[in-house]
Amino acid sequence: MKKFFKILLWIIVAAIFVGTFVFLYLNSQPDKVSYEVVSPSKGDIKRTTVLTGKIEPRDEINIKPQISGIITEINVEPGDIVASGDVIAVIKVIPEASSLSSALNRVETAKISLADAKGKFDRNAALYSKKVISREEYETSETTYRQAEREVDAAADAYAIVRDGVSKYNASESNTLVRATIGGLILDVPVKVGTSVIQANTFNDGTTVATIADMSNLIFKGNVDETEVGQLRVGMPMEIAIGALPEASPSAVLEYIAPKGTSENGANTFEIKAALSIDSISGLRAGYSANATVTLADLRNVLTVPESVIEFSGDSTFVYLMTDSVPEQKFNRTAVTTGTSDGINIEVKSGIDATARLRGNTIKN
Repeated sequence: MKKFFKILLWIIVAAIFVGTFVFLYLNSQPDKVSYEVVSPSKGDIKRTTVLTGKIEPRDEINIKPQISGIITEINVEPGDIVASGDVIAVIKVIPEASSLSSALNRVETAKISLADAKGKFDRNAALYSKKVISREEYETSETTYRQAEREVDAAADAYAIVRDGVSKYNASESNTLVRATIGGLILDVPVKVGTSVIQANTFNDGTTVATIADMSNLIFKGNVDETEVGQLRVGMPMEIAIGALPEASPSAVLEYIAPKGTSENGANTFEIKAALSIDSISGLRAGYSANATVTLADLRNVLTVPESVIEFSGDSTFVYLMTDSVPEQKFNRTAVTTGTSDGINIEVKSGIDATARLRGNTIKN
């Protein structure tokens, strides 16, 4: 009985040993590898790029006052349509003490000169009537008197302008009236009644009373990466997608490419502008985010292969051309000249023809 169990144990050990050997042998054998076979085909290659940007008016004007003071009246609000010359706001002038004093002194000086000129003219008029002085001397004194009268009027008007900002001779064109310089839509009114405003000068840009834009003339303003800017040309058509208006897809024409790039987050980009065609689009607002799709290449009926079968090596490209399939697949590395790619398929200009059979993805058996 013991001999039987001993023989059985040896049989089990031998079976385990043989099984292990067979398992290791089978696993040490390389898998048989075969490949999908791909044939070139005639097709179309369309390469596009998407640019991000926003919708902006071509002409957006900041209206600034021509005189410093306090806003006493605002006649518009955002969303209003105005014409060129419309009064947007009215300003009450707060005169500067030194300027007001100088203007008042000019008035007083003009009045003194007028009194002196009038006295001389009256005396000369009496003497001229008695033939004591010549006509020329009389007319000279009269001219001086009339000029003194005009100077008093001019000084008084200058004083009124400094004090009130309004000329008595041209009140309708007063600097206290802030007018629209172009016709369009009021985008923003950043001031309120009672706000102090200052005019633009060498040291200050001045206070913006309102922002006006012509919303019938909009542009797409975006940026393009330096790797693609060389493929853009002025006049290229673009399709615009507006996130806030998914049903709208206005067309546009590229009209400007910046000659100098800007660096942002380590990438060089170039600004581009495109004129929008918005004849049938309503609800379009300045500042909407948008994407522009530009067709960089559109090739028809060219020889194409899946880009995955191409081997890129430096500036060269290769495919593996099937030379035999029995008893096993054999391929020959062949140089080809490629062209435009759409990310899936790529144009093959030379090196193979439509009858070629190329190595594709690996199939493990």
